[in-house]
This record gives sequence, structure tokens and C-alpha cells, in this order.
Amino acid sequence: MRHISKLPQVEPSIFSVMSALAHKHEAINLSQGFPDFKSDQELIDLVSSAMNSGYNQYAPMAGNLELRKAIASKFELLYNSSYHPESEITVTAGATQAIYTIISAFIHADDEVILFKPAYDCYEPAIKINGGKPVAIQMEAPNYGVDWGDVASKISTKTKMIIINTPHNPTGTVLSEKDMLKLQSLTEDTDIIILSDEVYEHMIFDGLKHQSVCLFSGLKERSFIVASFGKTFHNTGWKMGYCCAPKELMVEFQKVHQFNLFSVNSAMQKGLADYLQEPKHYLELANFYQEKRDYFLSLIKDSKFTFKPAQGTYFQVLGFEQITPEKDVDFAKRLTMEKGLAAIPMSVFNVDHTDDKVLRFCFAKKNETLKRAADILQALN
Repeated sequence: MRHISKLPQVEPSIFSVMSALAHKHEAINLSQGFPDFKSDQELIDLVSSAMNSGYNQYAPMAGNLELRKAIASKFELLYNSSYHPESEITVTAGATQAIYTIISAFIHADDEVILFKPAYDCYEPAIKINGGKPVAIQMEAPNYGVDWGDVASKISTKTKMIIINTPHNPTGTVLSEKDMLKLQSLTEDTDIIILSDEVYEHMIFDGLKHQSVCLFSGLKERSFIVASFGKTFHNTGWKMGYCCAPKELMVEFQKVHQFNLFSVNSAMQKGLADYLQEPKHYLELANFYQEKRDYFLSLIKDSKFTFKPAQGTYFQVLGFEQITPEKDVDFAKRLTMEKGLAAIPMSVFNVDHTDDKVLRFCFAKKNETLKRAADILQALN
């Protein structure tokens, strides 16, 4: 058979590569972003109870209404912002499915989509497979700030969408209120859609505040917010997320959603709906992960790695320029195979694979795991 690939240059993701390498060499895996501790037993029990109570058939296409109401209440509590649970919220199979569906619903052939690199690796393939053109803007190490002048120069009549991610994976940085106001100004009086990837919204540190697009009226009216229960509640394998948007945008989203998924796990939705009735389950997350970040960094403060503490997410970027001149991919593989510690090389997320000599480490781990990893990092010279 002969066929023409829609994604001819796509290879296995770096997450798959490094996790497989970690498994093969029995290395500590700080590469892929998942915890090595379990979810709250209360949440697991609530999902089990939902199964035993009969929540085992198809959920409504947009999601369990109790869960959508709980999500709407969360936005009211955190941001004093409203999304109607019956028309402006959809429960999804994780954030990645929401992102893919948003892009599929709105991107036509030759539409341009602005994104910021280093960028999470699901954005570009979704754009390309729908015939769109990614327009990448590189954020420069070590601060990874957005050059809004560069953004303004890249906006054209073909610009259909801008993708932002705050708190940002893989750099651990966050967009400021000033950044959001600039984005609002640049998109005013346009038809540009904002896709705001906010899956780490509850993991933000040092007194900083999450600047959700829903806090800015000129952005909210044109934006999708994508969020993740898996990231928030330590159960990435459940693949549970959601998105919010004004009704006229959500109508188009659901036209695609109903045919590429229709609905997601019914019992998990019921369990999450009950669990969200207690806001402390997400309000305490920032302190929990800041303690993890601070513990990890305290263990490696005397190493040869350079770093700025992550502002958000559960990822920490470490510079290794004082340790080896190797390319980051080569160093990451050697660190895994020879030293027993897996991380993610950042160049794979950059324009032209620019190598800034940095690796990304996930600190969503038990303290004993972080201590073992830090011992390895401390010994490198």
C-alpha cells in the first residue's frame, strides 16, 4: 500500500523516548510529568462509589452536569468569573484532547497559529494535521519572557489563533498581568481565538497569582481555557480534563467533540463532582508543590547546575553548562544510561532545536525519590 503521511517528520515524542530509556536502565524517572505518589484515597473512594451506584453508562456529551456546575463554581470562587455549566463547559479526555479538538474545530488550510517555544509538543502536530501553519516565536533562556513586539510583527490577516500556556511547561515560568494586557491589546478588534492552556493553574509559587484569560474581558470573549484534573489531583492516567469558552465558541467545539470522543468516563466525572465540593482539594496545591520545589533545590544548591526557581508547574529547569559541553539530548541520554536519572532535554521544544544547555526535571515525586535524584546531580562534576 502507498500512502502520504500527514505528519511525515513526526517521530516518537521525547517523553516516550526518555521514559522507555529510564525503564530499560532502571533509572529514576524525572522526565515525564507524572507523580510517583497516589491520588487522594477520598477521591478514589468517591469514584468507586459512583461505579457501585450505577454510573457506568455514557455520560452526557458535554459531561456530567454536577461536574460542570462544580467547575463553574470553581471559576466563581477563584476568578469571580462565570461560565454557564450548560453551554460553556465541556468535560474532556484530558487536556490534550481538548487542545486537539479546539484546533480541529477552528483551523482551516493555511490558517496561521502563533505559539511560543519552548512549547509542549502536542500543539504543532494538531495544527499541521488540520492544514494550518504554526508560527513559532522563541522565548529566550534563561528568563523565557515573551517579546510582544515580535508577536505584533507576526500577526497577519492569516492569524487565526494564538496558543498560550501559563504556568508554562516546560520552563516553569508564568505570564504576568502586564503580559495578558498586552495580548488583549494586540488581539482587540480581530477575530483571533486564544487557546489558553492552564493545566497547571493551581501550581504557582512565591505569592504570584495565576493570570487566567477569564480575568480579562477582552480575552475571555475570544478564548478557550483548557484545564486538567489529572495534573491537579495526581492521577494523569485517568485522562480527565475540561475546557471553558463563550457559548458561540463552545458550540463549534462540541460539533467536533461529539464525533471524536462524545463523552468521557462517567464514574470518574461523578467522583470528581463530589470531590470538588471541598475547595481545599485544589487550594492547598500551590503550597504542596512549592515545598517540593524548595526541597529539591535545597538538595542541589551546592551542585554545578544553574537555575532560577520555577514560578509554577511541577517542573524545574537546570542549566548544565558548567558540567559538560555535550548537546542536551546526548547529556540527557548519558545521564539516564550511566547515572540512572532521566530528564527531558529542552532543545526538542525550541525553534530549530536551539540548545541552551538545560534539562527539565519533574519534582512531583516523593521526597525520597527527589533525594535519590539530587544525590546523583550533586555528584556530577
